[in-house]
Amino acid sequence: MVIKYQLIKESKECKARLGIVTTPHGSFETPVFMPVGTNATVKTLTKEELEAIGAEIILGNTYHLWIQPGNDVIKKAGGLHKFMNWPHSILTDSGGFQVFSLSDFRKIEEEGVIFRNHKNGDLLFLSPEQSIKIQKDLGSDIMMAFDECPPYPSTYEYMKTSVERTIRWAKRCLEENKGNEKQGLFAIVQGGEYEDLRKYCAEELKKYDFDGFAIGGLSVGEPKEIQNEVLTYTTPLLPEDKPRYLMGVGTPGMILDAVERGVDMFDCVLPTRIARHGAAMTHFGRLNMRNKKHEYDFTPLDSKCNCYTCKNYTKSYLRHLIKADEILGYRLLSIHNIQFLKDLMAEIRDAIKNDTFYELKERVYKEYGIEDGKDF
Repeated sequence: MVIKYQLIKESKECKARLGIVTTPHGSFETPVFMPVGTNATVKTLTKEELEAIGAEIILGNTYHLWIQPGNDVIKKAGGLHKFMNWPHSILTDSGGFQVFSLSDFRKIEEEGVIFRNHKNGDLLFLSPEQSIKIQKDLGSDIMMAFDECPPYPSTYEYMKTSVERTIRWAKRCLEENKGNEKQGLFAIVQGGEYEDLRKYCAEELKKYDFDGFAIGGLSVGEPKEIQNEVLTYTTPLLPEDKPRYLMGVGTPGMILDAVERGVDMFDCVLPTRIARHGAAMTHFGRLNMRNKKHEYDFTPLDSKCNCYTCKNYTKSYLRHLIKADEILGYRLLSIHNIQFLKDLMAEIRDAIKNDTFYELKERVYKEYGIEDGKDF
């Protein structure tokens, strides 16, 4: 196995677990939140700022990097680590999510997916083999198998066909990756809200030598209750000795719910995306920095946070930057939001160590207003 997982402790209260993942570019404790760097950059932030926050693994997007600048450019640069000057771990998605998000620009076939380039309209073809070849060129530590991420809701018949295709595609990814001892490969369990299909997909994929397993097809519009139900019966199906990754989830409530059910790894564009809309995650709920109430507020953004933004700038100044459409405002909010989630994960790990997970969950739900249906 290129990627190694060590289980340190499982909570006495629930399925939450503490572990360490080791990749060719370092180790990190889990549960972990991974900032998303779609275009070989976590939007507006430098490598040094990410390191100061404490980020140890980030994501790159195979589809978007294939489109621009091109995997050949990144390969010639020495891989994604050298290209973006990031010496720590990198996970690349497979392009499978774009099967969902770019549904107006693609056609699914057995061999792969025909895309219409969203930038210039050119026709493109992405197959499991091509996805792995691109990810090899990118040189990420963790590659994802190419899959279909179906929309919610989907009929049982469509989902069954999709799951069977995803399993076939996963096998083709493994075949294409034979002999690669520098990069790990994770499989993705699909199946929508259908328990028997999730079980079937997980059991089939477990027959093969994947480095880890992801749960896909959630956070695509389904109610929170369904997401939690799916996690409750899907996560226990995954191997205990390998990482478990829930794709595309980044709100405090959803992270806590998933950790409670045994998930180790998370990613989401949320912290930087809402920053670009002037929103901040804080220990007192979500703040909209455009609100007039912050105009004369010369206190830190979050009095319980010790990030660069909170140590150096006030709500009044941040509101001014956002209202003036200054890039610095988006940068400072992005720094804070990623630090906020990084700190939350550290609290979660401590709570698992001390068997106080439910105490932490209750406090976070109350502080952030999650119990009232708000979750950023």
